[in-house]
Amino acid sequence: MTTPASSATGVPAGPAPETEIARDLARRAVPVAPVLIAACGLGWGIEGALSSAYAVALVVANFLVAAALMAWAAKISVGMLMGTVLAGYLLRLGALTLAVVAVRHAAWVELLPLGLTLVVTHLGLLVWEAQHVSLSLAFPGLKPRAQKG
Repeated sequence: MTTPASSATGVPAGPAPETEIARDLARRAVPVAPVLIAACGLGWGIEGALSSAYAVALVVANFLVAAALMAWAAKISVGMLMGTVLAGYLLRLGALTLAVVAVRHAAWVELLPLGLTLVVTHLGLLVWEAQHVSLSLAFPGLKPRAQKG
């Protein structure tokens, strides 16, 4: 039995589970962001809230860019996917560093809430999303929702 392929390279056809998962991560950030922003606002004032909002935007953008890179590379070959994941990680880590360094002296930035929000949001969303990833070849993205009725 053969699986459908988009080309002679054997690359599977169908929707990219990476983008589905990244969009779900971004969707899950929506209810979390106001809580983090409010908590940082209470602790560090308006500067803390703005720094936290900036960090949440960076995290969501990071996940979406990672998924887009993986979806693009997966259409080419497995080797390209592996190289893109490694290079993409290093480039995105550098981009996050540059995004923080670029604003570190701005009047609206508080570094502690910015850094805390970056770390907590990355890890928290990944742990939360791990509960919803299928990890099966039958459903290579998110777990299917249970049928009601």
